Amino acid sequence: MTKTIAQMTEWWRRSVVYQVYPRSFNDTTGNGVGDIRGLTEKLDYLKDLGVDIVWLQPVYNSPQNDNGYDVSDYCSIDPMYGTMDDFDELMDELRKRDMHLMLDIVVNHSSTEHKWFKESRKSKDNPYRDYYIWRDPAPDGGVPNNWQSKFGGSAWQYDELTGQYYLALYDKTQADLNWENEKVRQEAADLMRFWADKGVDGFRMDVINLISKDQNFPNDDGTIMTGDGRRYYTDGPRVHEYIKELYERVYGPYDLVTVGEMSSTTLQHCIRYSNPEEREFSMTFNFHHLKVDYPQGKKWELMPYDFEALKGLLSSWQIGMHEGGGWNALFWNNHDQPRALSRFADDGRCRVASAKMLATTLHGLQGTPYVFQGEEIGMPNPKWHNISEFRDIESKNMYRIMIEMGKEPEEAFAIIASRSRDNARTPMQWNYGPQAGFTDGTPWIKVDERYPEINVKMQRTDPNSVFSHYKRLIALRKSEDVLTDGRYVRLDEEHPQIYAYARINDRDTLIVVSNFSSEETEFSLPEAYRHLGSSQAELLVGNMKFVPEWSSNLKLEPYASFMWIIRG
Repeated sequence: MTKTIAQMTEWWRRSVVYQVYPRSFNDTTGNGVGDIRGLTEKLDYLKDLGVDIVWLQPVYNSPQNDNGYDVSDYCSIDPMYGTMDDFDELMDELRKRDMHLMLDIVVNHSSTEHKWFKESRKSKDNPYRDYYIWRDPAPDGGVPNNWQSKFGGSAWQYDELTGQYYLALYDKTQADLNWENEKVRQEAADLMRFWADKGVDGFRMDVINLISKDQNFPNDDGTIMTGDGRRYYTDGPRVHEYIKELYERVYGPYDLVTVGEMSSTTLQHCIRYSNPEEREFSMTFNFHHLKVDYPQGKKWELMPYDFEALKGLLSSWQIGMHEGGGWNALFWNNHDQPRALSRFADDGRCRVASAKMLATTLHGLQGTPYVFQGEEIGMPNPKWHNISEFRDIESKNMYRIMIEMGKEPEEAFAIIASRSRDNARTPMQWNYGPQAGFTDGTPWIKVDERYPEINVKMQRTDPNSVFSHYKRLIALRKSEDVLTDGRYVRLDEEHPQIYAYARINDRDTLIVVSNFSSEETEFSLPEAYRHLGSSQAELLVGNMKFVPEWSSNLKLEPYASFMWIIRG
């Protein structure tokens, strides 16, 4: 029988997820690449932080053209990360600590080195041909339609052997799987069952809302912004059907926690994806709040972020998901985004206060918070000096395209330095020794030069550190019911510097006030809340020594942020 929302007791609603980018987390072999044993070695650190779920990004066999998101064998471990025995050891050690593993799965596409695709290429009548999306050239001999790759250029790649094009919405070595084919859907379920049988507790589903394409494959006429074809494959016609099928085959029977990464999605779809009565996912990622510094939606151009748009998007998703019975995955950072500290605050003089401010703001919201490695010590974007330092295929492609389009190298480099996914992928900074304690060898990508001042060793025992602040916030998620079930009310009324909101349940009122600016400012709480807290507001967490008096005007220092609770 389907549970109602009131009956839901999912443990992950009070949990915090820590995202591990294994390539850059901890290297135990000296080859400059992080590995599975490196994660196992740091589990006590994550337990100390308060983490319940570890999200491990792809460690499957892969040519590594897209750092593991181009999978050539879903049921094996890439030797660069270790062995299956290493993975089994990781699972054992997680269980000893009452921690859970969420594994990253990529089933929108596979590597062109996967055996399915190699067979698919052999002939048009090969049994695996229909595992992928093949189309004849257009009448003029060109690509089948004008859809664009997320990494730049056409989404279609020509194969001379069979005279057809295959669809690749990402890199040309990442061929989209054909989910119209029942055999593909069964393969996807089977590979997830393989890992669930090994004890994996959940899955993060990469770009999962792109699996259903409009089977007419029309040209994009550009009447809707972007004009790159995404309107015909984003939240496509059969996507909910496919996900419900996965739930019935895998997620439900194994009682898994799942999060869907939703590219260019809508609130209405995410309510459906994550409402437990729909039997699809536990929660969803959306990225709208991380596009508020994209002019006209263009990632590879620069502009200051739109603060009011940021607050408006966070608020609309908080209210909409709560009212619709959905569940948010809360995050500022991940492996595909520049560091939020450098985007939305001050990563220099006010770095510590800014990191704590962003953390408090996010962890007061409704949903399951995600912490990306290094975020908990306030890692900013690294300092880049030339284009040769980058490793990301998307960044290198876009730099080349921008130069071909006539941009000056200096301007193109500034854009890449600000926008590149490599901003999140530099090695974790463990201590102030060589290579920040990440490796004894030469790291696969540079270590940020500021690691002697920003590292785990310096912060772990410092009660005033960013790490300690995250630790307090994570503990509150488990102890304060209002953080889980409280409805959201925005309080700041378009204040140009302040983001303020309340979370309210039948017992308590929690209030978060954050100054997102480099200037001191004042903020007047609405009268109802001002009176409510006048004698009983309890400070749960703050990032400044000076705590403003609860009065008609709260005086806030630059990047100050506070969380109060009024009980009863």
